Amino acid sequence: MLQGKQTWVYQNRPMIASTGVSGGPFEANGNLADDFDILHDDLWMGKDSYEKAHRLLFEEAMQTALQKVTLQKDKVEFIIAGDLINQITPSSFAARTMEIPFFGIFGACSTSMEGLALASFIVNYQGANNILTGASSHNAAVEKQFRYPTEYGGQKPPTAQWTVTGAGVALVTANNGDLTKPVITSATIGKVMDMGLSDPFNMGGAMAPAAVDTITAHFKDMQLSPSYYDLIVTGDLGRIGHETAYELLQKNGLKFEKGKFFDCGLAIYKEDQPVQSGGSGAGCSSTVLYGHLINEMKKGTYKKILVVATGALLSPLSFQQKDSIPCIAHAVAIEMSN
Repeated sequence: MLQGKQTWVYQNRPMIASTGVSGGPFEANGNLADDFDILHDDLWMGKDSYEKAHRLLFEEAMQTALQKVTLQKDKVEFIIAGDLINQITPSSFAARTMEIPFFGIFGACSTSMEGLALASFIVNYQGANNILTGASSHNAAVEKQFRYPTEYGGQKPPTAQWTVTGAGVALVTANNGDLTKPVITSATIGKVMDMGLSDPFNMGGAMAPAAVDTITAHFKDMQLSPSYYDLIVTGDLGRIGHETAYELLQKNGLKFEKGKFFDCGLAIYKEDQPVQSGGSGAGCSSTVLYGHLINEMKKGTYKKILVVATGALLSPLSFQQKDSIPCIAHAVAIEMSN
């Protein structure tokens, strides 16, 4: 059901039956290492290219999600997923391995919530019973494509962020009444916004207005007060973008307690890790949500959260042509039924 202008309400409350989260060596030394199912000790992961390692991360995350509920892959109707590499090659090739019908999507770092919103919509209207959805990124593969190969050792400004090496996947299923599992209640689909910024080393600053626009639309469409959620989570705004978004939300009349406004890019790494403004990448929000945040919800730390994944829709071509950076954000509300 459409509510307001941008928000789907899922009356049948699709369920996150299980999750799978894999990561790399930098994440293994990070703040949330205990919330990963699989961690690798090197970026190559036994492969001969970073892109193939990237694909492995996503395959592992999907397989882990299925193993947790002992579900055979032939019982899954669709995969909905994407990444940051040209033509979403790692996700497409991982879908080839899984032999499951595949919807490939691209929303840059907003892909995780774009996929969750679409999977929930399909399950809500009985278009499927089981869908795997997720997003992934690999530091060395993504940096090589959008900036410089990591071996080059180029210096980055304080506004830059560290691309997460990781994949996060959810198995979205029809609601079977299991009160121990989180459910998806609504999703607000964002608009593409462009404030004229063109610095690829300041993604957080570019994406902040899109996050604010989607959060504002969600509360307006749903007619909710800012206190409704225990946590409002942005994907990967980092320090610069997170502070900017908080200030803009205050100006829009949405006054959250600062402790209730959380950013995945600020949570995933430790203070002493050299990540400049924080984490980023399509794997940032997906690993933090499907690992840490879902675990905290099951523990009872949070009952209701709104996850707002943000994406910078630039490409190597648009950057080379000196175009500005259009951005988008999608929000999904997740709640515990018990």
